[in-house]
Amino acid sequence: FTHIFRYLLQFRTDTKTYLSFQRSKQMAMTSSSSFVPVDVVESLLVAAIAFVCALIAEGLSYVMIYRSDNYKVTKKDLEEAADKVEKQKESPDYLQDGFSDDKKQKKFEALQAQVAAKNQSLSMLKMQSTFVVGITFVLLMSVFHSIFDGIPVARLPFEPISFIQGLSHRSLDGEDFQECSFVFLYLMCTMAIRPNLQKFLGFSLSRAAAKLSSGSASKTS
Repeated sequence: FTHIFRYLLQFRTDTKTYLSFQRSKQMAMTSSSSFVPVDVVESLLVAAIAFVCALIAEGLSYVMIYRSDNYKVTKKDLEEAADKVEKQKESPDYLQDGFSDDKKQKKFEALQAQVAAKNQSLSMLKMQSTFVVGITFVLLMSVFHSIFDGIPVARLPFEPISFIQGLSHRSLDGEDFQECSFVFLYLMCTMAIRPNLQKFLGFSLSRAAAKLSSGSASKTS
């Protein structure tokens, strides 16, 4: 952790120096214009940071939970039960509210209960890694936010509505609300990258399991 912290500090210093140089260069080249174009490199750098942070998060999750036999067995059982529920729903006897036949309905409800139980078990297994990953994300975001503080990293094609501007224009000077802050672009990139990275690495649930898990979670809440 000491080496990682030192590397982050060095990265912070080098990146901030580079961004200051780029910004000064752009200011000099556009001194006759009121608009300072945002370097595409800055946007790509934020996307790369989001990708690396997502890799770190999935690496931590793998070490703490994904590689354990308990998680693998529970995930497999959940996906198998979810597939059986989906096949039951494709039956011609299945109505919108369930089966008219009592035996089939009881079997169907037992499968649904199994999905809910396995989903709850999986959530409990993920709790520890979710907490550690959350803290790691907060620490990394604070470091990178200090690097890009006051620097627009992208230009939005539209002006966001007022309650989003507090995030999209956070820590930026001026009233050009099409300028995008690091925090906003980082969060957007993370939401786009991490689910796809989980699918690529094989860590995400099957489509049927994810659908039923979200449904059972909403019913529980």
